[in-house]
Amino acid sequence: MKHILTLLFTIVLASRVPLHAADAPPQPAKAHTVAEDLALNFHLMHPGGDSLPGDPNAAFYLDGVYHLHYILAHPWQGKGSFSFVHVTSPDMLHWTWQSTKLQPSFTGHGMFSGTGFITKEGKPAAIYHGQGSGKNQIAIATDRKLTAWEKPFPLEVRNADGTEAKITHWDPDCFLIGDTYYAISGGEKTPLLKSKDLKTWTHVGDFLRHNMPDVAYGEDISCPNFFPIGNKWMLLCISHSVGCRYYIGDWDAHAQQFVPQTHGRMNWRRGEQSLFGTRLWRVDFFAPESLLTPDGRRVMWAWLATLGKTDGKMDSRTIQSLPRELSLQDDGTLRMKPLRELEILRYDPITLNDISIGEIAKDVLLTSAPAGKRIATLDGDAIELRITIAREQAERKLFGFTVFSDGKGGGLPVLFRPENSTLRIGTTEAPFSIAELPKGEDVEVRIFIDKYLVEVFANDRQAVIASYAQYLGKPDLAAFSVGVPTALKKIEIWKLKPTNQGFREAQKNRNWEPDIK
Repeated sequence: MKHILTLLFTIVLASRVPLHAADAPPQPAKAHTVAEDLALNFHLMHPGGDSLPGDPNAAFYLDGVYHLHYILAHPWQGKGSFSFVHVTSPDMLHWTWQSTKLQPSFTGHGMFSGTGFITKEGKPAAIYHGQGSGKNQIAIATDRKLTAWEKPFPLEVRNADGTEAKITHWDPDCFLIGDTYYAISGGEKTPLLKSKDLKTWTHVGDFLRHNMPDVAYGEDISCPNFFPIGNKWMLLCISHSVGCRYYIGDWDAHAQQFVPQTHGRMNWRRGEQSLFGTRLWRVDFFAPESLLTPDGRRVMWAWLATLGKTDGKMDSRTIQSLPRELSLQDDGTLRMKPLRELEILRYDPITLNDISIGEIAKDVLLTSAPAGKRIATLDGDAIELRITIAREQAERKLFGFTVFSDGKGGGLPVLFRPENSTLRIGTTEAPFSIAELPKGEDVEVRIFIDKYLVEVFANDRQAVIASYAQYLGKPDLAAFSVGVPTALKKIEIWKLKPTNQGFREAQKNRNWEPDIK
């Protein structure tokens, strides 16, 4: 899908309507299937080649099965449109592609982003924006396998006095509080709506009591997902220009309003992504969706929209992030860790203890990437690493690791920077301070390698993704320390079994293909 970025940006500024990935003119898919060198082992990936946008949508756990949808652009009646591709899984890792039901030949319009929810009657339902309809829409499933749906209907919104509410219909979310349905619609100023029956909607007012100091004017709230977490509420969303982010705060039941207390980001600009000009998209982690597991875990996905791209365009491969478990600590801070089911994929474990990394360089102002010390050779292209560094060994140190090391300083660096309190992966820097960890807590880094895609988690407090296209033939893991030596307490290495059997089958049977006539 090609973006006429200058024109689109002008339109957005003129209309003040937020620009969504799915807004750009869709093009028919060019590649029939995913090239073998791009096919991943354990990440959820669309099997049909060029496929953007890939926003995850309408996620459910129903009768022992996880359901997820994601957007697919495709031709329909000679024009471009969008469908919700439907995948199912017993464990959020092994996915099977189902026939596509939510598509324009059924709904009469394309499918833009939204979320899934359960009605008072226990029925799965999807709320979304109907492409070209001018309205947000609701579709209710007729069974709990999501094999059929009732015809969608639009949200008709009135003010309290019965007059038509003038709101922006955009990426919506719907949630139940007590016996009342609430819905929000995306945009820079997010409206809150309420209903008792999903058919009659009243505009309540502004959803947010106030915005946060680190949210810039012009940032929109799109792809929203609002849910309780711990003793608070969380709004998971994006800004189109800067990617995935979240608010945590309280729900004021009397005022019917969300009162945010903290704000955080899950996406950060890579060094090679432009701040201005035609290279507009810098949203590696984008368009989140979440669900609640039967054991009470909040699990989210995000579309890796510009993974490895430096030309300002979005990635056409449609890859979803690893599922992340979100939880809230007693101090109100968010924890995010890899889905625990990933541990069932481990085999052939190797443990290395008490590894000394000598001083590689003396000055923190490095003129080039340090070659580092080779500490392991990784066998395979589906790997999990868990590296533990004793707290006293990590404090005040500029140190790190190089995945896909070539022994000369090349590769993908994973670097802790005490001078600016960041974790750097490749050219992406995310906030992370070893000094602010609780006293006595060791530094623990988990690194997931899936061919060219790498996801790094640090102490369940930060997570960063990266892509490294030149990974082939570079199995070495190196480590380096600047200024002083560093001792690594333990390195655990596992190979990971592939989960892409359903992907392989869907490449062949293509049962997910929507109607185009």
